[in-house]
Amino acid sequence: MKHSIKTLGISTLILLALACMDKNSKQQVDLAITNAQVIHLETGTVETQDIFISNGKIQAILDVGTENTFEPDTLMDATGKFVLPGFWDNHIHLRGGDSLVANNKNFLKLFITNGITTVRDAGGDLTPSVIQWKNQIASEDLVGPTIYISGPKIDGPNATWAGSLEVETEEDVKNALDSLQELQVDFVKLYDSQISGGNYLNAIKETQIRGMTVSGHMPFTVTLKETVEAGMDAMEHLYYIMKGCASNELEVTEKLKSGKMGFWDAMPALMQAYSDSTAQKTFTMLKDHDVFVVPTLHIGKTLSYLDEVDHSNDPYLTYMGQGIIQTYQGRITRAMSASEEVRKDRKELDTFFGQLAQSLNKAGVKLLAGSDSGAFNSYTYPGISLHKELEAMVQNGIPPLDALRTSAYNGAQFLDRSNNYGSVSKGNVSDLVILDDNPLEDIRNTQHIYMVVKGTQVFSKTQLQELLDSAIMD
Repeated sequence: MKHSIKTLGISTLILLALACMDKNSKQQVDLAITNAQVIHLETGTVETQDIFISNGKIQAILDVGTENTFEPDTLMDATGKFVLPGFWDNHIHLRGGDSLVANNKNFLKLFITNGITTVRDAGGDLTPSVIQWKNQIASEDLVGPTIYISGPKIDGPNATWAGSLEVETEEDVKNALDSLQELQVDFVKLYDSQISGGNYLNAIKETQIRGMTVSGHMPFTVTLKETVEAGMDAMEHLYYIMKGCASNELEVTEKLKSGKMGFWDAMPALMQAYSDSTAQKTFTMLKDHDVFVVPTLHIGKTLSYLDEVDHSNDPYLTYMGQGIIQTYQGRITRAMSASEEVRKDRKELDTFFGQLAQSLNKAGVKLLAGSDSGAFNSYTYPGISLHKELEAMVQNGIPPLDALRTSAYNGAQFLDRSNNYGSVSKGNVSDLVILDDNPLEDIRNTQHIYMVVKGTQVFSKTQLQELLDSAIMD
């Protein structure tokens, strides 16, 4: 009996030791999302997989049924749900002066409730506030998307937008870029309202010397070829691409230089002179120089039809506040007072841009989904407008997978962040959106959000609704 007791004791100790070893061999993780239909944007495949997350990063992504040693603190069964990277809105504006700081800060909630975990702020006059929000979001002291900033825009004297860095000389250009580097901006934004062609091209070349990323508009006093060859990384909007696709671009450029033609006068002339052979050469040039293009189709349609569409009952007006709504009036007044010919031209241009975006995508030019939402851009609401942009792309013939890529996947590539963002991959930041339905079957399903994961923060459908309700402004 004594011998058997001793044996039992030794056996128990061995079992306990093995149990401890098994427990110690388990890797603790914060969250496991299991049985998810993961949409891999890089390949277009959809795989049923388990995602393991810890410390704000994806620790592993495994096929369902694969043995693993992970021990999650929280387990989420995503059966029937679709997972893809959190959306990126690659063109927004946080701006409007001190009186609209609170309104702009409120926008941050709208991005998260729409599954947008990253935004690219393409210039404004609230830089100190935006930098503060950017840092607070990074430390998770404020709910909002990761913000990549350009700081103030670079333009010429008497610039259209408040807060712009106005340049008249080559030295001014260098000083402006010095100040942006001191602000540690993520990219440079060039605007075209007053800048000379020479200073514009010099600014692009100088950013390349300094290793800075640059995007922007383009003064019509230069050609698209000159802009691309100077080193432009992304073209914001399609006006400038259209110019480079027209057989009369050089003629129009000379008329702009001499003052014989204005920007809007050039639109019908360029659209009518669109040449497929010229366009194909332009598309090849854009691809060869790895230039991204931001179509901003949704805002184009919204502004083109201000004279026909009544937005007074738009649900998102409740989140804007009267200060933002008042900034909409300028564009509304111009649209309503425009001649019939101008209204007709604007609508034809909108249709043309949809076709141009489809042609760019078909040719393999990388597109970026951007809403251009913010103050002054009438009825183009932060958050929901990114989904409307994806929808507009698909309506114009861009396949849903390609449209989805224009958000997080291409956005991460453009800002050289693909090592951390843009795909559901091991080692990437755990910015994810979980959808109730498959967006590859219907792009409108991007709006059917079940859950958002932003780093270490997890927002359930209920919490997202609560966040949206808290964004209502008087």
